[in-house]
Amino acid sequence: MGDQKKLSDFARRLWRELRCLRLDVGRVIVAVSGGSDSVALLLALDELIRTAGLRIEPVVAHMDHALRPTSAEEQAAVAALAAALGYECETARIEVVRLAAEKGDNLEQAARRARYEFLTEAARRHGARAVFVAHTLDDQAETLLLRLIRGSGAEGLSGMARVRQLAPGLLLARPMLSWARKSATESYCRARGVGFFCDPSNRDERFARARVRHQLIPLLLTFNPRIVETLARTADLLREDDEALTAEAKSLLERASAPGDAASSLDVAALAAAPPAVRRRALRLWIEHQRGDLRRIESVHLAAVEKLLEGERGGRTVELPGASVVERRRGRLFFRRRSDGAPSSERS
Repeated sequence: MGDQKKLSDFARRLWRELRCLRLDVGRVIVAVSGGSDSVALLLALDELIRTAGLRIEPVVAHMDHALRPTSAEEQAAVAALAAALGYECETARIEVVRLAAEKGDNLEQAARRARYEFLTEAARRHGARAVFVAHTLDDQAETLLLRLIRGSGAEGLSGMARVRQLAPGLLLARPMLSWARKSATESYCRARGVGFFCDPSNRDERFARARVRHQLIPLLLTFNPRIVETLARTADLLREDDEALTAEAKSLLERASAPGDAASSLDVAALAAAPPAVRRRALRLWIEHQRGDLRRIESVHLAAVEKLLEGERGGRTVELPGASVVERRRGRLFFRRRSDGAPSSERS
């Protein structure tokens, strides 16, 4: 496969990860914002294709969030880079501020949702098997710390997965997550003679992530010079625990569901007898399935639903965000929307 001896160390490490993830063949969408991380990812893929014969067909995708005066310039630069390298490029402009107001989301949530919808649509148009995004080891460490500060269980503290399903038949892959540092992506771009944009919000300490990056991590480095790698490794270990817990929770949901019920109601006794960690995870999965998402669902809501399992008395309810209710009746938990006339198990 090509002349591997001529590869840069950065490209060689990317290639090793792609083979490990079994994503070294086929058409993929490469999300490129114009920052050093995503530009380095595209450049390294290009190096592997040209020098080592990597059998990947990249399609560059860039979404303009309309948040910065330079956003149009950034989009044009990404499109020009894709053209110079000989790859197709998909672009879109979405006014995220307006979208957040319409959906009742905060800016970060609205931007993330719009970005992944755009990437999913681009993948479907081009018949791609995966979407590549350029999160790094630094991003993983920052994510873990932010979730720890805000309060999170094993699922949140497991950070970002190297690969997950984005949509049916479509994977979201982070092939730089386990090894690349931001300093390395910047150095690689400079070595290739390609410029990149710096997002001013990355240094704006009004944002929690910027404070973690520029205040907390430098402090932690005085305790452990390899704190970024340590935090990322911790996230990996917690993810393994989280996957095992989720498997147990799914098994509990199967036992608590009535035959043919599709988990629209759950047996109180089966839930009450389960270990608390498994029970809480099962309830969380159940509510997500019934609602379609977990937006605005917090630990206080799950604790309230769990309290319904105590004692013998039925007829109790817990109201959840989004006009939905969990009710205990006849030894079972039912989920319904407040506009519904009856629990979901009784609807035709």
